[in-house]
Order: sequence, then C-alpha cells, then structure tokens
Amino acid sequence: MSQKKIAVLGSTGSIGTQTLDIIAEYPHLFRADVLTARRNVALLAEQALRFQPRKVIIADRSRFGELSALLDGSGVKVEAGAEAIAEAAADNEPDIVVTAMVGFSGMAPTIAALKAGKRVALANKETLVVGGSIIDAMLKGKLPEGENAAPGAHIVPVDSEHSAIFQCLVGEDRKRMRKIILTASGGPFRKFSREQLEKVKAADALKHPNWDMGAKVTIDSASMMNKGLEMMEACWLFGCTPQDIEIAVHPQSIVHSMVEYVDGSVKAQLGMPDMRLPIAYALSYPDRLPTERNPLTLPSYASLTFEAPDMERFPMLRLAFEAMAEGGTAPCILNAANEIANDAFLHDRIGFMDMPRITSKALAEIPATANPSIDALFETDAEVRSICRQWIEEHKF
Repeated sequence: MSQKKIAVLGSTGSIGTQTLDIIAEYPHLFRADVLTARRNVALLAEQALRFQPRKVIIADRSRFGELSALLDGSGVKVEAGAEAIAEAAADNEPDIVVTAMVGFSGMAPTIAALKAGKRVALANKETLVVGGSIIDAMLKGKLPEGENAAPGAHIVPVDSEHSAIFQCLVGEDRKRMRKIILTASGGPFRKFSREQLEKVKAADALKHPNWDMGAKVTIDSASMMNKGLEMMEACWLFGCTPQDIEIAVHPQSIVHSMVEYVDGSVKAQLGMPDMRLPIAYALSYPDRLPTERNPLTLPSYASLTFEAPDMERFPMLRLAFEAMAEGGTAPCILNAANEIANDAFLHDRIGFMDMPRITSKALAEIPATANPSIDALFETDAEVRSICRQWIEEHKF
C-alpha cells in the first residue's frame, strides 16, 4: 500500500485528532496534506508545526491573521473560509478526505470531494441526514452533467456503528440483508426517569460512560438524537428504509452493530470503544492495519446486554424516525432545529427536555417540501436555524 495524502477536515475535533493519531502511527502509509478547523487556532497551529501539511485552513475568517502569525516561517500555507475548505476537499493532492467537521458545515466539502472523485472517510453524519438524496443521486450519476460524483468517488463510513455494518456486509449480497441492528450505548441518562431528565444540565450530559467525543455529539448521544441521525445515515449508506433498522441499547459498547440476513444468521463487529479502529479501517480499506493498541479481551466482559430504547423518555429518536419517513426537507428541519437546541442546552439556555420540544415544534410548524435541490436544503437550513433561535430567545416552545 503506497503512502496516501490525507485531508482532515475538522482536525482539532475528537475524530480529527484521532485521525492524526493514526497518521502518526503509520507514517509510511499516510501523510497529512490539509488540516482545517472551525476556530481553534492554537491547536491547529500546533498540529501544523508537528505534521507539516501542505496547507491549513481556518473556517472563521476573523482568525486568519492570528493563525498566519503562529505559522509564519513554517512553510505551511494558510487560508481561511468555508469556500477554501470546499476547494481543498476537491484539490488534486489529497487521496482521501476525512470529513470530521461537526454539523451541516460538512455537507459542502463532502459534495466537493465526491465531485472530484475522492474517497470520503465520512464522519459527518449530518451530510447524509440532510442531503442523503442528493449524495445518493450524485454517486449513481443521476444528477445533471457536472453535478455527479467523478469516477472513483466513494464513501467509507467512520462512525463506529456504520463501520461495523460496512464490515459485516463485505463479501455479502446486500439483497440478502434482512435488517440492520444499530447499537446504542444509551448514554449517561439511560436509567433516568422523565422527571429526572427535566432537571439534568449540560455538565451531566457531557459525562459519556464509554466514548470520548466532542460536546455536540456527546449531548446528541445523551438525548439519543445521535442514534436517530445514525439511523437516517444508515438508510442512505446501505440502501434501506427505517423499517429495516432496529435500535438495540447495548450499554457495554462492545458490539458496534449487527446485520441480520434472510437465513437468520446475524453478523456482528466487536471491538473496544476506540474510534481509532474505524478511522484506521476507513483510511486503509480494503486492507487492515496491524496494531497492538487496546485489544478486546472477552473475559473482561462477562455480560453483554441488549434492551429496547424508550422513545417516550427519549423522543428525539422517535422524531428522527418520523422525519426520515416523511422525507424531503423534513430531515433538514430536524437536523437544523436539533443543532440550535443542542447548542442552547450546551450553554444552559434551555433544559434537556426542551431540545425535543423545540425540534418537534419545528417539524410540526415549518412546512417540509419534497425533492429539494441543494440550494433548497441550504435555504431550509438557514430558515429553520433563524426561527429556532427566535423561539429560544422568546422562550416560545
């Protein structure tokens, strides 16, 4: 396997930093070519000095001068803005684009990378949640000339659950798949009552029992919205419907997901809750990289348990199934409302159970349209965010 050049979009976040761990572990196989961050200038500069990429990009244009000063004389090119990130994703240099950006911001560079024929190691689930129909049509060559993915473009999932499903399907006829069993840890509030959930704070939600993730994803995990988003992403990645997906709460986070086939056989992928495993697989696929890091020792886990999710205590999961069933711009509305509510809860402006109230209100009161264009998705996203911010400001939910 020859050395691959990697563009890490969102290099200062949880997935991004762990991707750089893999690059550092296998320097003969991977080299950091482009690193980007939203606004964490200090860490991005530190990463640039260590990994010496061809260029770094800060999304927040107001931080360009600060980043340039920190990297003066380093030989690393400095750019700024969302447009520069999308352009870097389509650049001829990177062989693989890791989309580790959080939220809807990952959609434009993912589209750019696919149009350029890249392998996209997809860690940004919102891209498929919001624009799954567009991405699917791009990969199948069903859009107008110039809008489709270029030859060679493909997606390898990074999320541990989707990586597990992807691995379980290798060598199988997907038409023989009966259902996907998507596992969920249940988060820190798995056993909380509805009354207890009304009182929890962001600091409580950020204490995930198994995974080390960024704040947004950790809060989504606590509300189980993360599992709803993963269900929606799985539908597009693996060509199935919400009815084909079962959610199983698995507190130990050792079985990362399963696939049941028509003959009743169930294949599962197991491993320690360590995101570096699926990241390494996405970068090296179809190869597997040898490592002694964090092996699974089954005797340490005398009991692996599974239970059904409670969609009354965790209504975000139910809302995700409803939005996916409706289709059109409904998933976009769901995602935008959740991102605004998630951020408001993170900053203690609303309560934990206000997040599903706001998201439910958005789905009920903002009309969804069928078969949206890319421009329509961006317009819907902006409109929903504006409306939800106003609701929160006026406490009208």
